[in-house]
Amino acid sequence: MPSKGSPTPWSYILIRLLFRFVLKIFYGSIVVEGTHNIPKTGRPCIVCANHSNSLTDALYVLASSLSCASQNRNMLRLTAKATQFGRKTFTSWLIESAGTVPLMRRKDYADGTADNTQVMEKLMEALELGDAVCLFPEGMSRYHPGIAPLKTGVARLISDVLTRNRNNPDFEICLLNCSVTYMHRQHFRSDVLVTFHPPMTFTPKTHPELLAPLDYNNIRLLTANMHGQISSGTFDSPSWDLVRVAKLAARIYVPLGTRMTLGDHVRVVRTFLEAFKAAGEGDVHDPAGDRQEDDETIKTESAELTQLRVDLTTYQDRLARWGIKDDRIRRQPLARPLILWRMAVRLTWSMCLFSLSLPGLLLWLPIFLTTFYAVHNFKKTGPIFDTWDEIAQYKLTYGLISGLCVWFGASMFTFPFSVLTFFVVPPLMWMSLRWFEDAVSAFRAFTSLMRLLLVGKPTLRSMHSRREDLHKRVMQLAVETLGLPEDPEAYFARNGGKEKGRVRGHWESGSRYFSIKRRRKRDWNETLRLYDIVDYPKEDS
Repeated sequence: MPSKGSPTPWSYILIRLLFRFVLKIFYGSIVVEGTHNIPKTGRPCIVCANHSNSLTDALYVLASSLSCASQNRNMLRLTAKATQFGRKTFTSWLIESAGTVPLMRRKDYADGTADNTQVMEKLMEALELGDAVCLFPEGMSRYHPGIAPLKTGVARLISDVLTRNRNNPDFEICLLNCSVTYMHRQHFRSDVLVTFHPPMTFTPKTHPELLAPLDYNNIRLLTANMHGQISSGTFDSPSWDLVRVAKLAARIYVPLGTRMTLGDHVRVVRTFLEAFKAAGEGDVHDPAGDRQEDDETIKTESAELTQLRVDLTTYQDRLARWGIKDDRIRRQPLARPLILWRMAVRLTWSMCLFSLSLPGLLLWLPIFLTTFYAVHNFKKTGPIFDTWDEIAQYKLTYGLISGLCVWFGASMFTFPFSVLTFFVVPPLMWMSLRWFEDAVSAFRAFTSLMRLLLVGKPTLRSMHSRREDLHKRVMQLAVETLGLPEDPEAYFARNGGKEKGRVRGHWESGSRYFSIKRRRKRDWNETLRLYDIVDYPKEDS
């Protein structure tokens, strides 16, 4: 008889619902793909994901992802570094209340006392009960553009469980790999993509090579397959510069405003990223894998790709210096009267939306100040690579605590109307945030138009000509080498799902400003900022 798995404690359900709510506020659009791939309760399952955003990664798998298929699975056992336990902090309480299992990392125990024997025994027992376990095979969270080499612990765990059940022909264990992609991981109202890949299924009968005694090369091979599947759904780059230039190439190939899903956007950027990576390694990206060309041709194409990367970087640097989007260069320069008219419209609309959102922003002010102060002090504790992966975690934690204080404080302050205020404050704060987002977006458009006036028509015409050349080369790379659609605007509008970037029609576009659910962005890279984020930390930081 199939197992029903361990019962789900009420604290786990509460925490999952709480942080599902908080994540939807902090991040703009949360798009989850492949929930049909999640094995149902009773089937032992190990969930593995890339780890670039500390506790936030686990919260996404817990609250945003598996909750979408809560009818399939009950409890997901999380793991976290042992140093997070036993501390008098809200984060420590949260981790322990969710039934998280502590793992000792060798880097945290320089004296060599790290021993996870009992922990692994508990994980195997949980899997044999039909539970799901979440592990991060990179072994640590880090602020880096690429995925670290995976540890072999997950593959060894699968081997040990299969070996323990080698006499049970019906026993099987699933490995569910997951890719988490943050457009801008620590920035407010950014977008996130979570992709669940088709599970790998193992049984003692079909995978005897994983039974003890085993050849360790089989463990390495399984780990390599895990890395390949996880990296296939997110950005895996040796440098920030490659991510930056790949995003620009994708924006030139798929113009701003194209109706496409976040998943399609990530895959297009990743396709360009892999091409530029291959060029840097002296090879040319071939998605079909059937090209047979001489070494001279490959060298020529690699040199062209390298030069395209240099030219795109130079183009992006100039745009960033002026504070202008590529979309402003794509079209012919606007006439001065038209620019002035559009500036007046954008500024007026921005002021109207800001006025609407002002009452609720007064309630948001303590939250913004608290999180800013907490993160500002936290950044001082260490270098970028060792602290910036926890910024989102700090913002979520301090934002949650201060938000609850504002909510209950406002209710108490308005006595004897506390009952009414208790229910009015959350929707008021939400709609204020929604309108404030659009106010910032309209003001950003106003400042961009103003910069067009400052740059001047002659320079814009020169940049437009350069952009035309870059567009031709990017399209040639995309269509002839990478196998991407020739007409991306029509293709993605036709094949995209419900999560699309831009609305059509004046009425639909205007009504979205007052959408209760969320605003409809024209650009998946957009955050709640007065400027567009296109730069990343320096490579030597």
